[in-house]
Amino acid sequence: MTAPAAPDHDVRALLRDHPDFRRMWLSLMLSSFGDWLGMLAKLGTAAGLTVGNATQTSVAVSTVFILQLAPAALLGPLAGALADRLDRRLTMVVGDLLRFALFVSIPLAGSLTWLFVATLLIELVTLFWGPAKDATVPNLVPARKLEVANQISLVATYGSAPVAGLAFILLTLLTGVLDGLLPFLRGGQSDLAMYVNALTFLVAAAVIWRLDIPPREVRPREGGLAPTLGRDIVEGWRFVGGSPLLRGLVFGMLVAFAAGGVVLGLGRAFVTSLGAGDPGYGVVVMAVFAGVALGVWQGPRWLSGLSRRRTFGLALSLAGVSLVLVAVVGNIVVAALFVVALGLFTGLAYVSAYTLLGLEVDDDVRGRTFSFVGSSTRVVIIAVMLVAPWVANALGERTFAPSEHWSVTYAGSALAMVLAGVVTGVAGIVAFRQMDDRRGTSLRADLVRAVARRTAVEDTAPVRTPSGFFLAFEGGDGSGKTTQASLLAAWLTEQGHEAVLTREPGGTATGRDLREVLLSHRADASPLSPRAEALLFAADRAQHVAEVVTPALGRGAVVLTDRYVDSSLAYQGAGRDLPAGEVERLSTWATQGLLPDLTVVLDVDPDTAAQRRSGRAAEDRVEAESRAFHARVREQFLSLAGRDPRRYLVLDATTDPQTVHARLREHLVPLLPAPTGAPDHGPDHDRVTVPGPVRS
Repeated sequence: MTAPAAPDHDVRALLRDHPDFRRMWLSLMLSSFGDWLGMLAKLGTAAGLTVGNATQTSVAVSTVFILQLAPAALLGPLAGALADRLDRRLTMVVGDLLRFALFVSIPLAGSLTWLFVATLLIELVTLFWGPAKDATVPNLVPARKLEVANQISLVATYGSAPVAGLAFILLTLLTGVLDGLLPFLRGGQSDLAMYVNALTFLVAAAVIWRLDIPPREVRPREGGLAPTLGRDIVEGWRFVGGSPLLRGLVFGMLVAFAAGGVVLGLGRAFVTSLGAGDPGYGVVVMAVFAGVALGVWQGPRWLSGLSRRRTFGLALSLAGVSLVLVAVVGNIVVAALFVVALGLFTGLAYVSAYTLLGLEVDDDVRGRTFSFVGSSTRVVIIAVMLVAPWVANALGERTFAPSEHWSVTYAGSALAMVLAGVVTGVAGIVAFRQMDDRRGTSLRADLVRAVARRTAVEDTAPVRTPSGFFLAFEGGDGSGKTTQASLLAAWLTEQGHEAVLTREPGGTATGRDLREVLLSHRADASPLSPRAEALLFAADRAQHVAEVVTPALGRGAVVLTDRYVDSSLAYQGAGRDLPAGEVERLSTWATQGLLPDLTVVLDVDPDTAAQRRSGRAAEDRVEAESRAFHARVREQFLSLAGRDPRRYLVLDATTDPQTVHARLREHLVPLLPAPTGAPDHGPDHDRVTVPGPVRS
């Protein structure tokens, strides 16, 4: 028997089972630590080279900040297009080696001018490294584990910031001890930190070099036109603008980063207005990082029953509300608590957005799309950081007196943050409406049902089959269930098993009559209410289990069913918006708690599935539903599989059928009981067959 699969949110299992992603994550952690440490070291070097002149120090520090943001803002699309045309592993390795050399050169040169030049060159190199990294991660893990991969990647990115800060303090203190022994450290207090930072990039390059990165998929271009850089850039912009999902995502992310720019630009002045000083500012900074880490790490798990599209809009709106509360409370301790909430919702929105981008963006344009998002956010941050102080100054300090006995005074920085929070909240609502995949369902009801759906699934204990082996094929319409079930049945028969191939609805004579009612797409057919539909599917399932499944399992057969309980949870629960708990209780009652030993989910995106169905003579009533309906169904299948992976196998059904079949056989061999042979029950009972075509 194989070891039980780990849950999709099991970080240890992800790092253990996917060594290339583990190495990628290690490289990202080193590079992120180096980025934070390098930023602090560059700022320290700038201050050290202008010591004694406060104005020059301020200008030097500001110049370093601008040089870190400006290249991506100006050249990000070009770099993204180039990154999509270059070997990704080589791009990352060369990028890390160049950053190693540039960071080493800064303390050796000891020049403010070279500090500025090196900072600019480092950021230009990072422009190519970043899109290559972002576009590679989705190719190293299964789609269902991309969210947790993004979670731990973002935790590595932002969680390394306080570690880098502590390391910078220790290294600067250590410099004063070692500079007598190591003459090359006498140039500046930040030099040792700069050398250690350079070393992290050298190690990261060695780690990336060992990666086995699949080659990117290149889509054929219409008209056979030769690709050009300019066309590649335009395609990236067009891809974002042509998708309602991506428009909503990018709009929401830009507004969120604008709010972040306001906090960066006004945070110090705001904390000073509360009388907290440097310690208070340190508390607020740590609260932000703690909140972001919590949101990235735990947020998707708390709301795993809610669609990512709704999660993004909801989290963005709540981040705006939190920012408003931070600005108006007037107490540093309470404000710090709301800062944690601000970071939590921002982190949740961030990981949801990046997961959606990784899932929805074609591999051929993924690099330039991520680059487009990255460069756009940097433009927004720079613009807001420049404008925010002027807005705060224009608003000025204002006193509000709700009554003659009570008044409150707010600094301009607090009022500007309130304005930013309101804009962020409104942007969350707009993004929610733009991306909503459950229109007509109230968010409150969806949240309640999401929690109930998760509880219902987690509380379900599978009932063991009497003797044989029970396998269910699940997936959206057009995923290829019929093909895989037929291939597997033929192989099982060759191995000496009695293979019983059946389906829902329609696996019995009664079921065939119900199937006509359930799937009829005739113009004169009466529309079924969602509850009536669920009851009819349950009736078919009850007869199916009693007449076909249980007797076959009792004599030791391997039963293969095209659809079972999970189809009701996906189609009537998520698709028709019925309470998942009620749908599951109905199916449990109909089947007397019988669940498959293995459920195989054939995963295909809705667009590919629609193309496959287009070749059929006619679509049935369920197949003809909207793309949003089928997207909800797909997400629910993956969600169910992710919560109980010991009983599920998710296969990418976009590959050719023989490849899918081979992977299924490989997984199934250690799970099957010993062959019992196909007993002679007479000419009509050697195998249960299904008359007519089976709908995929």
